[in-house]
Amino acid sequence: MTFLDTSDLQDDVLLLKRTGTAQAKPEQDLAPAYYFDIVLRSGERVGTCDLRIGSSRRIAIGGNIGYTVFPPFRGNHYAGRAVILLKSLAKRHGMTELRITCDPENQASAKTCEWAGGTFTHVLEVPADSDMFERGRRFVRVYVFPL
Repeated sequence: MTFLDTSDLQDDVLLLKRTGTAQAKPEQDLAPAYYFDIVLRSGERVGTCDLRIGSSRRIAIGGNIGYTVFPPFRGNHYAGRAVILLKSLAKRHGMTELRITCDPENQASAKTCEWAGGTFTHVLEVPADSDMFERGRRFVRVYVFPL
C-alpha cells in the first residue's frame, strides 16, 4: 500500500504528527497502519493514535482507530478531534466506513466515539482465539462512523 501525505491532519487546536507506518501482514491478519502523536499547537505531546486501513476479522474486533490521551490532558476532546482528522485520511484511502471498539466499562471512550460522530451498534463478544481475549478483554462496544 502507498501511504499518503498526512501533513494536513490538523485543526485549530492540535495536529497529528506521523511517527511511523506499517505495511499489511496478511499472514497475521494485520492491516496497513499509520501511527501518530497527538500534539497541541504549542508543541506539547498529549497522546497517541493510529489508523488501520481496510477491514478484516481483527479490525472487526479491535477497530480501525486506536487512541490514548495521557491522563493530565483528558477531558479536552483531543481523542475526538484526532478521530475526526483520521476520518479524512481513511476517506482518502477509499474507505466508506470506520469502526472503533472500546471496553464496555470505558465511558470516556464511548463518549469520545459519540462526540466524534460514531453510532453505537452493538456489544461484541471477543472470540477466545483473539489476541484481545488473551489480554483479558471479553466484550467490546462497537461504534460505526460513515465516511
